Amino acid sequence: MGQVARFGGVGALLLAVCSLTASLPGIATFGGTVLGVTAVQAAEAEGPVIRKIDVEGNQRIERDTVVSYMAIQEGDAYSASKVDTSLKHLFDTGLFADVNIRRDGDMLVVSVVENPIINRVAYEGNSAIKEEDLNNEVQLKPRTIYTRAKVQADVTRIIELYRRGGRFAATVEPKVIRLPQNRVDLVFEINEGQKTKIAAINFLGNKNFSDGDLREVVSTSESAWWKFFSSSDSYDPDRLTYDRELLRRFYLSKGYADFRVVSAVADLSRDDASFHITFTVEEGDVYNFGKVDIKTNLEKLNKDELLELVQTKSGETYNANLIDKTVDALTFAAGSKGYAFAEVRPRVHRDRKGHVVDISYNIAEGPRVYVERIDIVGNQRTLDRVIRRQMKLAEGDAFNKVLLDKSEKNIRGLQYFAKVDVKQQPGSAPDKTVINVAVQEQSTGSLSLSFGFSSLDNVVAGAGLSERNFLGRGLQVGTNVSLAKRQQLIEFHYTDPYFLDRDLVGGVDIFGSETNYQSEASFDSRTQGAGLRFGFPLSDNSRLLTRYQLRFESLFNVTSTSPLIQAAAGSQTRSIIGYDYYLDQRNDPVIPTGGWDFLLSQDFAGVGGSVSYLSSQVLVHNYYKLAEDYTLTLRADVGYIQGIGQNVKLNDRFFKGGQDFRGFKSAGMGPRDLTTDDAIGANGYAFGTAEVSFPNGLPEALGISTSLFTDFGIVGGASIDSGLAGSDVYKTNYAPRVSAGLSVNWKSPFGPVRLDFGQPFVKEDYDKTEIFRFSAGTQF
Repeated sequence: MGQVARFGGVGALLLAVCSLTASLPGIATFGGTVLGVTAVQAAEAEGPVIRKIDVEGNQRIERDTVVSYMAIQEGDAYSASKVDTSLKHLFDTGLFADVNIRRDGDMLVVSVVENPIINRVAYEGNSAIKEEDLNNEVQLKPRTIYTRAKVQADVTRIIELYRRGGRFAATVEPKVIRLPQNRVDLVFEINEGQKTKIAAINFLGNKNFSDGDLREVVSTSESAWWKFFSSSDSYDPDRLTYDRELLRRFYLSKGYADFRVVSAVADLSRDDASFHITFTVEEGDVYNFGKVDIKTNLEKLNKDELLELVQTKSGETYNANLIDKTVDALTFAAGSKGYAFAEVRPRVHRDRKGHVVDISYNIAEGPRVYVERIDIVGNQRTLDRVIRRQMKLAEGDAFNKVLLDKSEKNIRGLQYFAKVDVKQQPGSAPDKTVINVAVQEQSTGSLSLSFGFSSLDNVVAGAGLSERNFLGRGLQVGTNVSLAKRQQLIEFHYTDPYFLDRDLVGGVDIFGSETNYQSEASFDSRTQGAGLRFGFPLSDNSRLLTRYQLRFESLFNVTSTSPLIQAAAGSQTRSIIGYDYYLDQRNDPVIPTGGWDFLLSQDFAGVGGSVSYLSSQVLVHNYYKLAEDYTLTLRADVGYIQGIGQNVKLNDRFFKGGQDFRGFKSAGMGPRDLTTDDAIGANGYAFGTAEVSFPNGLPEALGISTSLFTDFGIVGGASIDSGLAGSDVYKTNYAPRVSAGLSVNWKSPFGPVRLDFGQPFVKEDYDKTEIFRFSAGTQF
């Protein structure tokens, strides 16, 4: 009592306030003190019980659906915190533009304003990005709920798409068109703007390589007038990250083991028209390989044999690429010896003072891992099963690096994809792995046009249409049509590389042609027929293809006075069985830089028909990598035809030149009638080619490759019926020929273009030369 008296009126005032607040809902007092959470909970327990929840303003959404999202239900005591939570839950659904909850006695009234439904999403002003691609990126679709947050997110995403395409000035304005029944049309008005080009690419800190050298390394390029088909001269932040990695790989391949990219900065000009990119680098010093050793306790592996596979040689300049290649080679060697789970770990010791890198390759048997799943991504058109049937591994198999490499090689060999990336990723458990196959599809259809020009003003033209991946099923369909003065041709080819869903090849050929050989041999030829093909594998690297053809051929319109050609006039029927044996040991099926391949073809005519012969041809390629970007290709091409019980017919012989032997006109080399200057074909030939591809200094974006070649060999032999003419009239001896020149290939936006400039150095006086040859085509 003493304390109350001492405070006097103040104590009485506090008691009055506590009494007043106790009568208010949601506030409780205890001993004259206002309480927090405990007091609120006590008030809630004493609040009125909600007997009914009424929903107003809903059109599409049922009353029970609205109530189901609420934290307070009928029969619960009124709680301000539960009402607040209910409001948050209802807004979080995205179904409502506005929500209001009020209490009317023992009834709770929920007023809602529903978000509209999207009727249609449209785009205006877009040309650089297709509407289909935009639809795949935005989250708002027809018949989904419209919200401002989703619209803003879609606007941001569209702008990001344009920025990735180099259009940093692009703007997007969303427009909403109100429709009856609370529906809206959403229109994105797009101003794409011009592409933001790369005005300059500069490098700081580079001392041993010039800015020009490094610009050839990065994938981003400076803008130029002739790059109207290229996208590498527009800014892309992802490409800039990739360029950092390209610079790192380049310097590490040149011995700079301490190299690093300090920064890569893209500065936008004030007018937003172009970027200036600056790479800041630290080169460091050049290192050499020091001690190189292999350590393994696997019994079947011979250390001396493995050392021969090591590409990192002591004393040579350090090259990180050689370490990766050595790891792959050692892993492959261990896998071929039965160690499917072998792991090769290079241990690198860097001596910074002596600038030497010591490497020890440790080979050990790794833990057993099984394939959990094979994921295939990037194939928009090609069916999954077309890719999966090239895999040497399946779900549940024990993982094998050798088989994984073969699988990637098989997929690349299809030539359906511009890029193939097969990677191993961790699975759901330590003993499981996921194989990810990422592909980027390319054009598999082609429209080819050919044109030849010779020193004798001879013009050769043709056209062909083919599809190597018909309907995305891996079917090969081709037709050639030529309506040129020289040739009228139509042919159809169909091949199923997985006949009857097995690793078998089945095919059908139908053909008909009429060819003008007046400029070469003074006659015309007509051929009609059909054939069947069937093939199967003999091993992982070899196949056998068998075939049968029935051909009806006629030689007519003979204008030559040559007795040999006049005697060949008439029609014959050829019933031919044959086969192709192919063995592939190349390191890459598309752009080989090592290994070899071998093709043996034989045809036997005489199973019925009026013509009998045996024709044999062998084609071998060897590939050698001389240096970076320098590849030597050696080719051997040999053929011979032997008549059976009769001389070889004129139109069964080999007419060589043109694409077969550059520098000479088609059918411009080999046996000839000297009195009429007509080619009479050869019974045999043996050709060789040495060709070196080399960098030409042109920007890689142009897609122009060059090579120097020399073609050499002999051709001759022609069986002539006795009594037609003396040997002095027909030149049939096996005489040597040699030519050399330059070949230019251009991957143009319209298709592949090839230019051959060939100069014969060894030839016969009667040969017909062709200095320049041109061929072009397009793809779809």
